[in-house]
Amino acid sequence: MPELLFLTQRIPYPPMKGEKIRPLQILRFLRERYTVHLGSLIDDPADRQYVPVLQEMCGETYFATLAPRLARLACLRGLATGEPLSTLYFRNRGLMRWVADLLERRRPEAAFVCSSAMAQYLPPGPNLPHRLVMDFADVDSDKWRQYADKHGWPMRWVYRRESRVLLAYDRAIGRRVDAVTFVSRREAELFSRLAPELAPKSHPVSSGVDADYFRPDREYGNPYAAAPGPVAVFTGTMNYWPNVDAVTWFATAILPGIRAAVGNMTFYIVGANPDAKVRALGGLQGVTVTGRVEDVRPFLAHASVVVAPLRVAGGVQNKVLEGMAMAKAVVATPRAIGGLDPAAVDGVIVAEDAASFADSVRRVVTQRDGASWGERARRRVLDLYDWQRNLRDFLPYLGLSG
Repeated sequence: MPELLFLTQRIPYPPMKGEKIRPLQILRFLRERYTVHLGSLIDDPADRQYVPVLQEMCGETYFATLAPRLARLACLRGLATGEPLSTLYFRNRGLMRWVADLLERRRPEAAFVCSSAMAQYLPPGPNLPHRLVMDFADVDSDKWRQYADKHGWPMRWVYRRESRVLLAYDRAIGRRVDAVTFVSRREAELFSRLAPELAPKSHPVSSGVDADYFRPDREYGNPYAAAPGPVAVFTGTMNYWPNVDAVTWFATAILPGIRAAVGNMTFYIVGANPDAKVRALGGLQGVTVTGRVEDVRPFLAHASVVVAPLRVAGGVQNKVLEGMAMAKAVVATPRAIGGLDPAAVDGVIVAEDAASFADSVRRVVTQRDGASWGERARRRVLDLYDWQRNLRDFLPYLGLSG
């Protein structure tokens, strides 16, 4: 089989958050056509137990250790050098040496890079593969711009700088590769506006959801057995700032309005690594913070409503697709569904501000129309978000036929 180098910023397993879910599905898809050599970083020691799973799937592998505290200090050098901070954060000399050695020994025909921070491992040189695909997934420079809009000085200055410098870096990457890809048409069009010279090689390749894994017709134990009434649930990695902002806004500005009408309503925040601000929300009336759970499906299956109150977001939100796949009513902000196919938005209840969000959740749990919304949502997922069908769009950019 032809050989392919696959680079991703975090070990793509277990598939519990977006930056692992999409790379893992792409890797599985590509290994049907290539011998895939995988290079990635591990920033959570608990993830090292999954190395054998990926070694079984791949040819050669290299997993570099990333210590977050040291990486944050190292990336500050970028303020002096002019480099993106996020690129320096993911820089590892051992992985650099492994990539250079593999390119010289194996001469893979293609390379697939997940996230622009990993493009630094493929500097120009005679051993570069003939085909290079850069999967930006989201327009991260725009994410940093959104961060800047939500923060005060000095972080506003840092985030604005990162947005500007990263966009310039991404444009330079785009000039070197055969194709740049994004999770949605919206993200591809945004990048084309920011980097018009790259519009001809900027393409949407939609993500998906494992609708067989996220099935509503299986038996799941009820994690809310002790809850006094209806439950709204939010799922996600809870030290990720957009998620922190989302659940804080819901718990403090939206939930009180719902509980004024539905006094026994409970809000569950489900996800790994809740930061101090999220943990503090657990002290509010009607709020429960679970921390990491082994399986989010029971929490989705038995929820009255899934909420996605994101005020900073890009791309396609897996939490929305997973709620839809579980046939749940999903209430979301426009930001949270901005990357969805327009036909899929028909399966989501969209609310722009705190008052309309509270009213939408209240109507779902009191009028009991969640089931009809959920049935519509799952139909949209089955129609539009099949991984195997969507990932075939990568083939022409790798020079392969269907």
